[in-house]
Amino acid sequence: MELKKIALGGGCHWCTEAVFQSLVGVDKVEQGFVSTQKELDAYSEAVIVHFSPSLITLQDLIEVHLHTHKSTSNHSFRKKYRSAIYAFNEMDLQQSEIHLRDLQKGFEAKLVTQVFRFGKFKSSEVQFHDYYFNNPEKPFCETYISPKLQVLMQNFGKLVDHGKINKSHELS
Repeated sequence: MELKKIALGGGCHWCTEAVFQSLVGVDKVEQGFVSTQKELDAYSEAVIVHFSPSLITLQDLIEVHLHTHKSTSNHSFRKKYRSAIYAFNEMDLQQSEIHLRDLQKGFEAKLVTQVFRFGKFKSSEVQFHDYYFNNPEKPFCETYISPKLQVLMQNFGKLVDHGKINKSHELS
């Protein structure tokens, strides 16, 4: 099975990790900090999503991403939580820009999400990996991550891999 990868940033990487870990066709999600190759070379929280394009498309991943973080809000934490798509090659960079333009139609406000060429990655500490699935009852998870997973289940149910969501923590 061919795997591709795309990096996505927009909110807390604990939240972003849980969303993408829950999708069909996603083989692995690396949580950490990403920088670009150009002007915004400061690190921002993000994940690298390893996925099978035969099971889930890049457009699906981008659409899920846009709807599970504040992709139209240019708030004060944007340096830490840059709303971005980081492509690993020129073709994915161009496709991401096209998908972003096409998906703008589904939003009333202008998307602040930008497309960049992937630069560098620093993994977060191991103790924070799989944060939601190891800590679903923690207040942070219940307050911030569970609502994002609710949006995922309600709006993108066909993309959710229900086998990945532990039955004891499944959202109703």
